[in-house]
Amino acid sequence: MISKSIVRNKTFDLSTILGEKKHIIRKSGILEYYEAEAGLEGIGGLEVLKAWLQKRRHAFTSQARDFGLPLPKGILLIGVPGCGKSLTAKAVGAAWQMPLLRLDVGKIFGGLVGASEENIRKAIKTAEATAPSILWLDEMEKGFSGTGSSNMSDGGTTSRVFGTFVTWLQEKTAPVFVIATANNVHQLPPELLRKGRFDEIFFVDLPTREERKQIFEIQLRKKDRDPGKVDLDKLVEATPEFSGSEVEQVVVSALYDAFDALPTERDLTTEQMLHSAKEIVPLAVTMQEGIAGMRDWARTRARLASLSQLSSKSPFAVEMRKLEV
Repeated sequence: MISKSIVRNKTFDLSTILGEKKHIIRKSGILEYYEAEAGLEGIGGLEVLKAWLQKRRHAFTSQARDFGLPLPKGILLIGVPGCGKSLTAKAVGAAWQMPLLRLDVGKIFGGLVGASEENIRKAIKTAEATAPSILWLDEMEKGFSGTGSSNMSDGGTTSRVFGTFVTWLQEKTAPVFVIATANNVHQLPPELLRKGRFDEIFFVDLPTREERKQIFEIQLRKKDRDPGKVDLDKLVEATPEFSGSEVEQVVVSALYDAFDALPTERDLTTEQMLHSAKEIVPLAVTMQEGIAGMRDWARTRARLASLSQLSSKSPFAVEMRKLEV
């Protein structure tokens, strides 16, 4: 890749190298390449998680190795659906200027004997061939939840695939940063949660008032609207316990109403968004018991991703507030 860059451009050209990496990924047929979009600034809240990631943005450089830093292994993001876990994975690719590869665990499992084991080895080799890179496993519990009964249901295939993956997680030396997300921690195999697999486990909860306000501002700007022209405080008040994706849906649904009302209405209004919010039943209502169970699990087993959900006296909260001042 570097040789081709030098031959073509007489210099180290990042776009040529990324183009070659994309070609390798497409040939694998198992991994998907995600183009870099908005960075971490496009995520509302999650200050603790974003600060953790920012500190490691240069951790794959030779200067980091000379300084004695080990290669970061990865993170596991657990939490409520629609609250920014997958968005964070996409944002890290843009923020770190590294290829983001999505591994669909469902594509790993093939019908032929031995095909599944070969596919996971192929996915790992491809990720390492494009390193430094980010490997993203979305909703991982859906792919590996059946490891306990694997010997009875599929001849042990799921267990062998899972074993290959977690061994690689523990022992890998290639600069591949793994971001795994899960909506239901209780379906994850316990071996995945032991120390050494990931650098950190973060719990992503429903956004607070301030975080919802940030999300409204981000979503309105994405739609080329001025957040200052709507009453954000009213919108925040009308969306208690809404997830980030539900806040986005409030804006999108209101935009459809505004477009339908043309030319009577000139643009998106607070009233239209308040009307949209009333029509949405938040996940916090339909999944109340499940969310309570996740919060209880995370209280002693994971780091909270949001500063506003930390104790005001915690060392990290004190440090972050000093930086804000």
